Amino acid sequence: MSSVIKFGTSGWRAIVADEFTLANIRLAIAGIAAYVKTQPEPHRVLVGRDPRFLGESFVAEAARILAGAGITPIVIPDAAPTPAIAYAVRALKTSGAINFTASHNPPEYNGIKFSTHDGAPALPEVTKQIEAAINANTEDKIPHADPPDGGFENEDVKPGFLHRLGELVDLKTIANSHIKVVFDPFWGAGRGYSCHILREAGVEVATVHDYRDVLFGGHAPEPDDHLLGDCKKKMKEFGAKIGIATDGDADRFGIVDEDGTFIQPNYIIALLFDYLVETRGWKNGVAKSVATTNLVNALAEYHKVPLFETPVGFKYIGELIIADKIAIGGEESAGLTIRGHVPEKDGIIAGLLVAEMVAARKKSLGRQLKELFAKVGSFYPVRENFHLTPERKAAFTEELKKDPTELGGRKVTGVVRTDGLKLILDDGSWVCFRLSGTEPVVRAYTEVRSEKDMAALRSAAEKFVQG
Repeated sequence: MSSVIKFGTSGWRAIVADEFTLANIRLAIAGIAAYVKTQPEPHRVLVGRDPRFLGESFVAEAARILAGAGITPIVIPDAAPTPAIAYAVRALKTSGAINFTASHNPPEYNGIKFSTHDGAPALPEVTKQIEAAINANTEDKIPHADPPDGGFENEDVKPGFLHRLGELVDLKTIANSHIKVVFDPFWGAGRGYSCHILREAGVEVATVHDYRDVLFGGHAPEPDDHLLGDCKKKMKEFGAKIGIATDGDADRFGIVDEDGTFIQPNYIIALLFDYLVETRGWKNGVAKSVATTNLVNALAEYHKVPLFETPVGFKYIGELIIADKIAIGGEESAGLTIRGHVPEKDGIIAGLLVAEMVAARKKSLGRQLKELFAKVGSFYPVRENFHLTPERKAAFTEELKKDPTELGGRKVTGVVRTDGLKLILDDGSWVCFRLSGTEPVVRAYTEVRSEKDMAALRSAAEKFVQG
């Protein structure tokens, strides 16, 4: 069964009791342990989880396997956000962290994220070593060690992480503005984080979905527009200027404006980039994935800062954070971090910075976006998934190897292969096609400069995919 364990862009995920079994978990942890043993001593690994079903049991099993391999496990007793675990890796100088989470996936899933000693998501060269160790092992060869008297070492990662957030976010500005905030943790690991730090600063905060539910309300814990109805309702009742939400492990964010409008992550990344340059004076650079809005490109040119365009996968942005090459890095899938912070997606700091930006500028996000468009031009990005038959997926895979000269009657002026196939068109619009590695799906990212062109480009992209 070890062949089913594949670490993708954000770890290994599978359906509980299908592929995510105790047998496979043991193999995965043993594989991680084998990698850790190749790294400098002392070998100490944090073990955490989100609030999903059986998370406590998986953490306990992982700790026994690490101990059996001669590695000291440090157990995080409560559900903890992925970015808080990443911060603890760096603060405690551990060999890395194992995090049982399936992030924003539906409740029937669980998964394992492995962070290396720098707090960043494991890079492909690391996960290949882990997979090789998994495939060379069998469950009956995996040693266990029972916890010592008093149990394994524990670590509460919350206080240190909240302290760091307080250093990076201007909480005083938020409090002095007297804005009200609604926080929706989606029953996830973000519970007690954003609301706690804001209340401690004197900000009025109301919450929704602020209790443990391993079924996440019966759907994926994803802070997307169609699932933020309760947040919007509470905002109206509470008189909130901003709604901030996080996903199951709090590495992704969702933002609602004062009028109930969902502001897509592409725009949040651009707005915060502009705001950080304005307020912090950081001009060392900005990073975005190849599928993220070119509004960021335009702002980089406007502010005269370097632009880094990466493949999809936050680990690549994390490398730039570690090297201090960027002020902010983001992906259109709602991942973001900033200079001086963890090299990992952090939905908590994203929401807090948006609250600071609204408080400092005394303007709604909608108004700020209009002003941004007036400054550098308008951009309208959309992402869609197109489902294919296995046969069509195979054919499309071959077609992606070619360089088209036109799309929907428009001339292709540039081809980018950083990740998938990105076609730059003569009017400044673009399309990026990325094949899913796990299902017969093509992700098509389109962006136009005028709203009236959205339908035409979307149609051209679909026709290109379907053949």
